[in-house]
Amino acid sequence: MTLQYHHLLPSDFHPDSRVWIYQSERSFTETEQIEIDELLLQFTNSWTSHGAKVKGFGKLFFNQFIVLLADETASGVSGCSTDSSVRIIKEIENRYNTNLFNRQHLAFFIGENIIQIPLSKLNEAISDKLINLETYYFNNVVLSKKELEDKWIIKLRDSWLGKKVVKV
Repeated sequence: MTLQYHHLLPSDFHPDSRVWIYQSERSFTETEQIEIDELLLQFTNSWTSHGAKVKGFGKLFFNQFIVLLADETASGVSGCSTDSSVRIIKEIENRYNTNLFNRQHLAFFIGENIIQIPLSKLNEAISDKLINLETYYFNNVVLSKKELEDKWIIKLRDSWLGKKVVKV
């Protein structure tokens, strides 16, 4: 598996475009991936804020991360339009029987796989040498397209989490 994803991002979105990342507790099947990408396309094509079209983008990355972007240079995203994006994520969550809102599961790239580790087991995973400060981590708290490009998949040592773990 390659961690290349930049070519999948819309090049015509402003670097300050807002980003939301939802991590599934499992990988989606190939059929589910196609269906989810279609649902996201339908949603972003009809996404509005106070009647104005939101310049939006949604895509499933690495079979388990839903990434939504909103370029607010044309029209801002209001509370109601953010709520509508949460509704489509909840619809996907329910339809495919997964959890997309559990922020206590952290994703790492280990070997050739994406592995999730509960936050409560992080120090244990470090002690057991499953991960270390050089392990790639999916930093799902990025807020802008620029951060998505530069700081989404980073070494654990460079993340907010790296500053919290015991250096082993």
